[in-house]
This record gives sequence, C-alpha cells and structure tokens, in this order.
Amino acid sequence: MIQILHEYGPILLKSMGNTLLLALCGLFFACILGLIFGVLSVIHNKVCNVIAQVFVDVIRGVPMIVLAYFIYFGVPYGINTMLGGDVTLSALQAGTICLALNCGAYMAEIIRAGIQSVDIGQMEAARSLGLPYWRAMAKVVLPQAIKTMIPSIINQFIITLKDTSILSIIGFPELVNEAKSVVAITFKSFQVWIIVGFMYLIVITLLSKLAKYIEKRMGGGRRHHE
Repeated sequence: MIQILHEYGPILLKSMGNTLLLALCGLFFACILGLIFGVLSVIHNKVCNVIAQVFVDVIRGVPMIVLAYFIYFGVPYGINTMLGGDVTLSALQAGTICLALNCGAYMAEIIRAGIQSVDIGQMEAARSLGLPYWRAMAKVVLPQAIKTMIPSIINQFIITLKDTSILSIIGFPELVNEAKSVVAITFKSFQVWIIVGFMYLIVITLLSKLAKYIEKRMGGGRRHHE
C-alpha cells in the first residue's frame, strides 16, 4: 500500500481535486436552479407551482446514470440531428450539467422548505411597507431562510460529492475513474480501493463536521434570539 501511495498518490490526489471541482461546479449551478424552482414552488401562481413540481418530480425520478448518458450522448446527438451541427460535450461539461440538474431538484426542495420556515408575517410586513413581492422575497425572506438552509446545503454537497463517482461512466477523471486505471496497472484492487475509501472518508467527515458545527451555531443563534 505504501508503494501505491508513493507511485500513484499524486494521481489520486489530483483526481480527488477533480472530484471536488466537479461537485462544486455542480452545486453552484444547482443552487441557481434550486433558487429558481424553489421560489416558483412557493409563489401564489398555479402554473409556476406546476412547473416547479414537474421539474422536481422528473429529475428525481430519473436515475442519475441514465441522466448522465442522456446528457453526454443523447443531447449532442439530438442537437446535431436537428440542426446538422457537430456539437459535443466534454466530460466536465456533461458532468456539471448532470450534477446541476440532479442536485438542483433536491436544492429546490431545500429552498422551498427554507422559505416556508420563515414566518409568513415577515412577507406580509414587507408588503405592507410597499415592497414588491420579488423585492420582499429577496430582501426579507431569503436572507432569513438561507440561515436555516446552510446545513442542508452542505449535506447536499456531500451527497453530490459521492454522486460524482457515477460520472466515471462518461470518462471524467474523477477519483473512482482514476482508481480503476491504477487497479488495471497494479492489479492491487484491495489496496487501491482502501486508499480511495479513506480519501472519501476524510473529505466527507470534514464536511459533515462543518455541517454539524454550522447547524449548532445556527441553532444556538435562534435560541438566543428567542
């Protein structure tokens, strides 16, 4: 195992960096999607509510491996067939889109719950002062909701980080994909996967501790406020 770490440690560390990069890119765009569909799900408009619900139900109902294949192979094929172009997606682009959509559906539910956790009187008070709905949402409701959402967002990032392993199927050089290459070279499957498991364990444990710390601080802040 020491020999594997010495020879292939830098490669595995770089691939872990790629994994974190992909997860962060996916989470960034997922937050944007989640904010859009989360807000659409709580405003008093039936059409917007249905659009948000359809997005959440469809994305959550499709296995991520199917979504990854569809985005990486199906979307470029469909565009090229209809428009006669030569569009291709890199593994990073397809992986980011896949994670953003998958994570975005769950982020929409997190943001919806966060918004609904804010006392409805906050919105009513803001509106009574003459603020338009969207400005009241942005200036009054969302800042309060974000405080309750942060631990859930970190937990969702942990889930997204683990989900990146699925994207080895489209050739993105994340940790699992590179570990497969190391196994193919060294024929030491047991040792390599123990190392990979520990790498995931260290990163995820640190993120879990961070989520619990923030949740504790937020909880303490709410009790103090009360």
